[in-house]
Amino acid sequence: MMFITNITYIQNYGVFQDFRWAPDLPEFGKFNLIYGWNGTGKTTISRLFRYLEKRQNPNEGEISIKINGRNYTEEQFEACEASIRVFNQDFIAESVFTENGEVAPIFIIGKENVEKQKEVDMLQKQLTVMRNEQITTQQQLNKAKENYDRFCTDSARAIKNALSASPPNEYNNYNRGNFKAKAESLLSGNSIHQYLLDNDAKDRCKKQRIALPKDCIPIINYNIPDLKQVYEEAHIILSKTVVASAIETLKDDPDLATWVRDGLAKHKERMTTNCLFCMQSLPHKRLQELEAHFSAAYETFISEIDAKIDEINNLEKDLDNLILPNKAEFYNDLNDDYIYALNAFSNTKKTIILALKKIKELLIKKKGAVFESYPFLDQAPEYDAKALEKINEIIRKHNTICDNFNNIVSKAVNDLENDFVAQSLDEYKRLVDDVNKTEEGLKCIESTIDMLENKIETLENEIIEHRRSAGLLNNDLREYLGHDELRLEVMKTGYVIKRSGETASHLSEGEQTAIALLYFLRSLEDRSFDLKRGVVVLDDPVSSLDANALFSAFGFIRERTQEVGQLFILTHNFTFFCQVRNWFHHLKGQNKKDINSRPARFFMLTCYAEASTRCAKLQRLDPLLEKYNSEYHYLFAYIYRIATEKSYAELGQYYLLPNIVRRVLEAFLAFRRPNIDNLWEKLKSISYDEQKKIKIYRFVNVYSHNEEIEEFGHDLSILSETKNVLRDLLELIKTEDDKHFSAMESLATVND
Repeated sequence: MMFITNITYIQNYGVFQDFRWAPDLPEFGKFNLIYGWNGTGKTTISRLFRYLEKRQNPNEGEISIKINGRNYTEEQFEACEASIRVFNQDFIAESVFTENGEVAPIFIIGKENVEKQKEVDMLQKQLTVMRNEQITTQQQLNKAKENYDRFCTDSARAIKNALSASPPNEYNNYNRGNFKAKAESLLSGNSIHQYLLDNDAKDRCKKQRIALPKDCIPIINYNIPDLKQVYEEAHIILSKTVVASAIETLKDDPDLATWVRDGLAKHKERMTTNCLFCMQSLPHKRLQELEAHFSAAYETFISEIDAKIDEINNLEKDLDNLILPNKAEFYNDLNDDYIYALNAFSNTKKTIILALKKIKELLIKKKGAVFESYPFLDQAPEYDAKALEKINEIIRKHNTICDNFNNIVSKAVNDLENDFVAQSLDEYKRLVDDVNKTEEGLKCIESTIDMLENKIETLENEIIEHRRSAGLLNNDLREYLGHDELRLEVMKTGYVIKRSGETASHLSEGEQTAIALLYFLRSLEDRSFDLKRGVVVLDDPVSSLDANALFSAFGFIRERTQEVGQLFILTHNFTFFCQVRNWFHHLKGQNKKDINSRPARFFMLTCYAEASTRCAKLQRLDPLLEKYNSEYHYLFAYIYRIATEKSYAELGQYYLLPNIVRRVLEAFLAFRRPNIDNLWEKLKSISYDEQKKIKIYRFVNVYSHNEEIEEFGHDLSILSETKNVLRDLLELIKTEDDKHFSAMESLATVND
């Protein structure tokens, strides 16, 4: 059994600034009664025990509690194996749960169940939020799908309008399904850039799409003259000379030489020696001279020049007579290329013609200057020797299209579709991602909803499983209250409280305390708690209870804790204190001389001021409190002792006295002037010094406003009159009832 021996020390925790267990203070017994007014540290001690129960570090102050001879510091609370159950305001707050709403209030009773119900409520709120999110996300998903479908429909319509044809083709019935399939197909590839067309390619595909079948065009079988070779051959001719008996006049005048040569040829043809121009006889010698000038070599060379001139004329003629296809014969997508190639060929043709003409002119002139080397030609001009081949290449493309017309048109249409879809893919992917992300979000929300619903169901089942019988609690309530006016009925995971058969919409603090206390006492029967080996702590269990309920509560406590391993009862209620004190006094072995052999120990909590700081300490119960059944005896003795002390304490030591003076004064006058309600009116009716009565009334009226003796926080400056006020009070009591005063004085002095 784990037995709490003492509280070794408490530093800087709550009202305990520097408490240490005094050497003369007996250790805790099996039964322990701790009396203290409000603000003296009862709740602080019960909370420390509750931290032990929960095995939690208070995370504040420095604490050491001795259990079975071993000291447990605050950091070692988690390792404490003591079985402890604590009833205090924290337990009530944690163990009585009320859910207010449109339906009747449902009370969940029991710390474990309350925690679970609070978790259920938290989960229900989360569930509501998630269901709202589910609705919102579903709406977002519907909108995302609508945008996606609309985009696909609009894109498919645009493709259909652009690519459908007559007679009908596959694009006449193109729909969003076709568009989606194409988009997904393109996205599955490595890159979409391969499907994008530049403007030229797009225009070509558009032309191919609308093209009609055309006839093939014959390849142009013509070789462009090799100007370089022509120039070289002409250069050789122009560089040659004829060696003969030249006539200087003819040599120097090419035109005359040509005229004479032609004339000589005519004379030979006609076999005449007469001049055909003047009809005069030609001198024989002159004819010999002319024939020598126009020798066979001369004639041969002239024939060579003429042959070259004829060759050049044929080249010009062939080039001029070359017939090229009309652009209308080509498919539209080839027109631009053909025009470009045709222009290039025209430029080449022009360059060649000009070059041939130039050579021909030089050759003609050479005929008149065969005896001299004619000036050399320049280099052949640059030209595109493959210009005609480029035209033939376009013809071949045209013919290929002719041969594969249907396939090419089909490919052009497919390329246009791919280009359109590829350009739409960024927006398509955005819309698809929007749908997918929203769907994923919705799935996550739905998964969370399922998880929350399952968790709520599990927790509610656990609450119901561990919920105590309403019958047992109702029996306790009936015995506790002495009537059946208040009853519990099972509803959902908790109880609904009925008052006289009607739903009790509000429970008083006392009623909640009563239900919580009865539930707590019932919980001591749990299999998880061994009462005979456990520690039970009750802090102010009768708070807010009326007199009848107080005695009932005491009866239940006494009955349910008879077999407890160790019991602590802390209270500020003097009536309850007396009940517990009398119970403990009659325990077996309580009359033993050795206090350490007694089962019950009595303690009290008091406060004192140190350096203007209020400090609490645990000490032995004052003999007057232990001996007499009236708090009045103790308070009178408390006042008497301070009033008769020769030394003066710090003013902070007096902070409780205004309340104490008021309690003593009210108790005394209640018997002396029972027919007067007002305290001041009672004071006025007493035959005593008026100024002193005013001073006493001012003292209690300024500093005390409560029925209970509790924490005080006013300015202490006026407390300098405390001792004088106490003496005046004692003098007033003595003046009013000398015999009473003497009897009380003897009690106070005997116990000093």
